[in-house]
Amino acid sequence: MKNSLFFLLAFLWLVAPAMAQHNDLPVPTPSQMAWHEAEIGALFSYDLHVFDGKNYNQPYNRITPIEDINIFNPTQLDTDQWVKALKAVGGKFAVLTATHETGFALYQSDVNPYCMKALKYKDGKGDIVRDFVNSCRKYGIAPGIYLGIRWNSFWGVHDFRIEGESQFVKNRQIAYKKMCEGMVKELCTRYGDLFMIWFDGGADDPTKYGADVLPIVEKYQPKCLFYHNAQRADFRWGGSESGTVPYPCWATFTFPFSHAAQKEIVIKDDFKLLKVGDKDGKYWMPAMSDAPLRGFKGGHEWFWEPNDDEHIFPLKNLMDMYERSVGHNSTLIVGLTPDDRGLLPEADVKRLTEWGDEIKKRFSNPIQTTSGEGMVFELKLAKKQLINYFVLQEDIAQGERVRAFKMEVEINKKWRTIAEGTNIGYKHIRHIEPIEAAKFRLTITQNTAPPILKNVGIFNVTTTQ
Repeated sequence: MKNSLFFLLAFLWLVAPAMAQHNDLPVPTPSQMAWHEAEIGALFSYDLHVFDGKNYNQPYNRITPIEDINIFNPTQLDTDQWVKALKAVGGKFAVLTATHETGFALYQSDVNPYCMKALKYKDGKGDIVRDFVNSCRKYGIAPGIYLGIRWNSFWGVHDFRIEGESQFVKNRQIAYKKMCEGMVKELCTRYGDLFMIWFDGGADDPTKYGADVLPIVEKYQPKCLFYHNAQRADFRWGGSESGTVPYPCWATFTFPFSHAAQKEIVIKDDFKLLKVGDKDGKYWMPAMSDAPLRGFKGGHEWFWEPNDDEHIFPLKNLMDMYERSVGHNSTLIVGLTPDDRGLLPEADVKRLTEWGDEIKKRFSNPIQTTSGEGMVFELKLAKKQLINYFVLQEDIAQGERVRAFKMEVEINKKWRTIAEGTNIGYKHIRHIEPIEAAKFRLTITQNTAPPILKNVGIFNVTTTQ
């Protein structure tokens, strides 16, 4: 009896701290898991100024109302075409700018008169949010809604504020907040389940100038991703609009909000905390890598502009973006730009299809894979083969447990290290110098709990460039 008690106490003394440690590890919610597994999504940006024939000028558009709302007239609008183009690249979710900086709403709002009800287009009965959501569901894409309430040139709102201190201004500020809250309720209750609600530039602090939007989203869309205000963020901006994040990039973060508060900490060292995350952070908040498809040669077009095809990224750049976003434990959002016809331009559709084909070509056929729980994972081939990539994935449902690893290859019966790293997370893609061998070995050298790997794969990737 005494021996049994002794061994029980010894077991608890040795094992309980480790159990407590990894039981306390942050883990993704089901919605956040879907975010990771999606890997690629799109932001479709559409607004009145697409129809003015001019290049988009953000500082000007933020403060200057559109003179004639009826320039909005897409004669070939086809949201099915938008969504099919995203599907071609392997995207799993899509987000539409229901409102942006003009303040114009792309749906039938009862609280915002500056909306599609005011148009001659379709006799004021158009609803592009409805068209978009229906197209997403038709093709198996999860729909999301983006609201730009930080700037509104029609209402004269800049950085959440209406300038001035008079009672008139204060009343307008209150009315604007209530209108924003009303739009959130409309969008959360009219279009079924949503993948995310995205507030561009955040939704601020509701105790200050921000609308009180979080309780509305939590009530009517409890399963959707919320991004973001001074209270909560379910994912974080990755610190640039390059479509990439650095390595390592941890999925955990210091605060429950991303960058709507504690700005002096978050923006320090060129947004380092947003880019890298906090490996010891208590909150699961994975990174978003975002970039417009038309971001090449100095372009950075989130909205369509005429004669702009030269700014579409080449395939080589897009593959580099994929490997340094999805392959760095981040989810990639690509900015797509429907034109004044209401179509995604043909050149964009072509490039998205090429990109999707290249991703499949490179990473759909591993030479060999393994998985499981442990510290060492060996891959033994029947004969020597050329390897130039490996892909690692943790079972992040159990948290990020790996803190360091090394990949080795057996040459002349001796193990030689060919790569080392820290973070794995949802996915880590690593290019290595081509090497021919029959035995490879991944060793976890640091961890916070027993590592669980969903995938350890080796590849011989050939490119079309």
